[in-house]
Amino acid sequence: MNIKITGKELKATEAIKEYIEKKSERLVKYFGEDLDVVATIKTEGKEQVAEMSVLAGGDSYRAVTAHKDLYASIDKDIDIIEGQIRKVKTKKDKQNMTESIRLKEELSRGDEHEVVNEILKTIYFDIKPMTPEDAKLELTSRPQDKFLTFINAENGKTNVIYRLKDNKNFGLVEPEA
Repeated sequence: MNIKITGKELKATEAIKEYIEKKSERLVKYFGEDLDVVATIKTEGKEQVAEMSVLAGGDSYRAVTAHKDLYASIDKDIDIIEGQIRKVKTKKDKQNMTESIRLKEELSRGDEHEVVNEILKTIYFDIKPMTPEDAKLELTSRPQDKFLTFINAENGKTNVIYRLKDNKNFGLVEPEA
């Protein structure tokens, strides 16, 4: 753990340095000894300001607090940074968990033989007699559907009307025989 303490308009005494080092030890449990702590202490009016930055595990955490007591300000900074670290770690753990669940699902699907050239799903629906123009209006009223099968009222044959890729025009499938 590397600790750098800077005092602006305020001298960093040995007691303050030891206090920051002691409080920074709380962060070791998250990253081990591989972290850099930069602390800046200063006075603004009647308040003591402690600004702490922690670089660990490729992430950066920062807190700035002001209090009448410098030690209280340092405590608050450490609490804030520890909360930030826990939040990021929880977020990463959730991502890793969902990634591993997805990976397990993919692997379990990969173990089974792949189904090819089979009908996997059947959808049933009513076919109503109507004119192609009525079918177009019906399909227009259902934006989620790409096609509509109907019995052409003019010739009694089963037809399919479908949306073209431009989503403005329609195509009609009609049997020849």
